[in-house]
Amino acid sequence: MKKALITGITGQDGSYLSELLLEKGYTVHGIVRRSSSFNRSRIEHLIQDSDIYGEKLFLHYGDLTDSSALNRIIEKTAPDEVYNLAAQSHVGISFKVPEYTCDVDAIGVVRLLDALRETGMAGISRFYQASTSELFGSSPPPQSLDTPFKPRSPYAAAKLCAHWMVVNYREGYNMHASSGILFNHESPRRGENFVTRKIAKEAARIKKGLSNRLSLGNLDAKRDWGHAKDYVRAMHLMLQQPKPDDYIIATGEMFSVRDFLEEAFGYLQLDWHDYVVSDPRYMRPTEVDALCGDSSKARKVLGWKPEINFASLVREMIDAEMARLN
Repeated sequence: MKKALITGITGQDGSYLSELLLEKGYTVHGIVRRSSSFNRSRIEHLIQDSDIYGEKLFLHYGDLTDSSALNRIIEKTAPDEVYNLAAQSHVGISFKVPEYTCDVDAIGVVRLLDALRETGMAGISRFYQASTSELFGSSPPPQSLDTPFKPRSPYAAAKLCAHWMVVNYREGYNMHASSGILFNHESPRRGENFVTRKIAKEAARIKKGLSNRLSLGNLDAKRDWGHAKDYVRAMHLMLQQPKPDDYIIATGEMFSVRDFLEEAFGYLQLDWHDYVVSDPRYMRPTEVDALCGDSSKARKVLGWKPEINFASLVREMIDAEMARLN
């Protein structure tokens, strides 16, 4: 019976990964931060479904800024697999809190890797690091593992530090540590301050007559958008390989924010031009114009490929928002 430890278990990816691992018979341990607001809505159904999964989901208070807590949790759980999904993950917000972003997204990963080393689990636990397509920044698409990294935000710079630290620990301490350079992946569980969820939520409100305006930033930004449920499958596959490595996870298709608007509003039989306005408050000091990933290595080595296309993703997000309003 395998045991997995997930940081960021209450997030979008953490919830889908928990479902996947529980279905495969894993015992899942998750690290949650103490907060005055009870933010476990994405995994509440898993907590309640003890009749289905049995007593196989356990939560532990901790934080990537707290080395002692990480050491204690790793010693207590002795996980076969560790998935580091915790981060300050919003690119725009990273410009406002760059120090905190670096502390969590860069130094936090070092704390976690070193906790595995200090507890003697470095040669036992397999480690997954959630890397990001933002590493490529201004490098033109399509981006592959040979594309130069050119980060354009504090978030991307911090994640790049973490990416190289994983390589360092893999080579220096013979750790089974892999990084997944995941391109944008969305779902109905996406945070409300991310552009895709913001569009889906407001389009549904407009359709219901509850709103008449949607303010956005750069409509020309182009991204490779996939479904989070597809991408957590890739995370798991990476840790089943005999040797650790780095992989790009992407659909290989690129769409602009305008395309997302067209798909979302069109599905609701609305014209987005009637409601969307450009707001300079949402413009970033440095923009990433276009990201589109080459996932050929993951497809060949892992046998992975996305199953949910762009249109289906957008419509699922719209359906979820309409259901919430109903």
